[in-house]
Amino acid sequence: MLGLLFRSGWHAMAELYLVRHGQASFGTDDYDRLSAVGEQQAVWLGEYFARQGLAFDRVICGTLNRHTQTLAAILRGMGRKDIACDRHPGLNEYDFHGLFAAAASDYPALAQLAAGSMKDYFRALRQLLQLWSEDKLGPAAPETWAQFQQRVADARAAIRDGGGQRVLAVSSGGPIAVTLQQVLAAPPSSAIALNLQIRNSSISQYFFNAEAFHVASFNGIPHLEDPERHAFRTYG
Repeated sequence: MLGLLFRSGWHAMAELYLVRHGQASFGTDDYDRLSAVGEQQAVWLGEYFARQGLAFDRVICGTLNRHTQTLAAILRGMGRKDIACDRHPGLNEYDFHGLFAAAASDYPALAQLAAGSMKDYFRALRQLLQLWSEDKLGPAAPETWAQFQQRVADARAAIRDGGGQRVLAVSSGGPIAVTLQQVLAAPPSSAIALNLQIRNSSISQYFFNAEAFHVASFNGIPHLEDPERHAFRTYG
């Protein structure tokens, strides 16, 4: 209904399916690669797109390995191999390792907390992101919060201006959260809270044209709704 509403307007609106990468390899020496779970999540997502009859006339993703691996698995699930992909660094995640390193001298308790359980890690990450958004990490941070916000906005502009009526974009939790925050003109604190809720391989859907983006859904996992797949609902 929402799609029909937007298409019935004076200016037809394009669709964006903004997908978070599948589960990465948290706790290993190389986080930036999909786990077996993440690979399966992405294949199932592609199968879901195929069942829905969704075809994308433009594909864009970040430059990280977990983005390209997720896209490849989605396309496998769709039975497609012939879709060219644009790359945009604005879809890349913030450098959380670099941010923790920048906080180490002034906020040593954060690293100690992050070394605990996964729950402790996400508590530490929330505190770290709050400090970062308040410009409290100093010049050692790999980028400022404002720079992060700007590159996410640049990626959204590239999606808006790049053509295509149905666009698939593969990104990470941080840029996906900031995209919604910017579209809703919400405060930075909302992006931090949203970031920690975004599930692996989830879909956020937008309608857009040259003037505006409108959110239609956020953080959906229709391909993981089957009870047998609930164990594949992850956040890392």
